Amino acid sequence: MAEAKTPPPLQRMLITIEYDGTGLVGWQRQDNGPSVQAYLEAAAEKLTNQPTPIQGSGRTDAGVHACAQAAHLDVPASLNSYAVINGLNAWLETAQISVLSAQPVRPEFHARFDATERGYLYRILDRRMPASLRRHHVWHHRRKLDVEAMNKAAQQLIGQHDFTSFRATGCQANSPMRTLDRLSVSREGDEVHIRARARSFLYHQVRNFTGTLALVGTGKWTSEDVRAALEAKDRTKAGPTAPPHGLYLTDIFYPKEKLGS
Repeated sequence: MAEAKTPPPLQRMLITIEYDGTGLVGWQRQDNGPSVQAYLEAAAEKLTNQPTPIQGSGRTDAGVHACAQAAHLDVPASLNSYAVINGLNAWLETAQISVLSAQPVRPEFHARFDATERGYLYRILDRRMPASLRRHHVWHHRRKLDVEAMNKAAQQLIGQHDFTSFRATGCQANSPMRTLDRLSVSREGDEVHIRARARSFLYHQVRNFTGTLALVGTGKWTSEDVRAALEAKDRTKAGPTAPPHGLYLTDIFYPKEKLGS
């Protein structure tokens, strides 16, 4: 009887991915359409010649984009960072997804649980004319927004709070308590940019922040109204949920000691 072959040693890799979420069902593999995870795992299987699960730092919804999503996978130790980057990109069956970097990490590293902070950007195009070239990448707002008022109101939300008012009804998190490290609003050319940073976010939290701050930008709400919505701990008391296509996952941060291979 032939001896069973010893599987080759594996190396855990941390990869950074950018993607255009237009037409995708989000990060997570689902039965109702193409996902980022499914495309990457199909490419990884061709690269490694075996099923290769990929664990992301977190989920993004249908239509949401990413500049620097993070994920880990285990590959044969014979593959270096360049081989992983080039191989995954070569086997990817869509141009909407690109692997930007890869680095070896400790075997116990986990892309989701070891992340210490996440960053998001929301883009609003506030002009009367439609957003023809950017229609899948910004929220088109026909009225000019008061960025200074929006930024002032955003400061009401920084810190540790019960964010029930900004939590989608389908959120499965055990607690609505989160610590928001940054929420800022600025004008960048003809766009309004909302940036948020925290260790973790509730389901639709950034999009609900955006819908609420847009009310301030149009003069319908004040900074005090935002504070009252936060303190109400009631989703119906805050603003609407902004559409997904203006949202980008921009940063995932890890402590250096978690990264060392």
